[in-house]
Amino acid sequence: MFATKTAARDALLAARAVRPSGKGLLESAREHLGARQRIALYVSRGPEPQTGALIDWLLASGREVLLPILYADNDLGWGVAPGAADLVPGRLGLSEPPVDLGAAAIATADLVICPALAVDRHGVRLGRGGGSYDRALARVPAGTPIWAAVFDEEIVDHLPADPHDHPVTAALTPTRLVLLGQ
Repeated sequence: MFATKTAARDALLAARAVRPSGKGLLESAREHLGARQRIALYVSRGPEPQTGALIDWLLASGREVLLPILYADNDLGWGVAPGAADLVPGRLGLSEPPVDLGAAAIATADLVICPALAVDRHGVRLGRGGGSYDRALARVPAGTPIWAAVFDEEIVDHLPADPHDHPVTAALTPTRLVLLGQ
């Protein structure tokens, strides 16, 4: 479908730029979370599938939410979400928790929900190209589910991949959870 990651990113970002405002992930995530208590998530921006209502619901239901902190070298640290009003401005306009637990904190999550521009049916995730999430996902213990947040049309048959790309186990869309690599 896409010859290169650059071509895929360009096409997918262009499609997101013209789509109506992003739907949220709350309803589909709520159906599949089970008893998981510590979820690594992210604060969505712009035309991404929206995570705000999901974060609020997780916190209101007594669960702990880890949010990323973008370091100068593009690696990710993690902090506990204090609530949307208490986030602080981070690098590149991101909203981050005020306390950094370090890069290894992602390994303590019961579930990781990460951003993506697309995923393929084999579990290949296409991000924005900085490598932040590939490094962070490499710290997640085997067996911990990793869901990529995308829109339904961003689940494709094949994406270009590099050896350092970390696979995901499912795609979470505003309408469903699709298991990948099965």
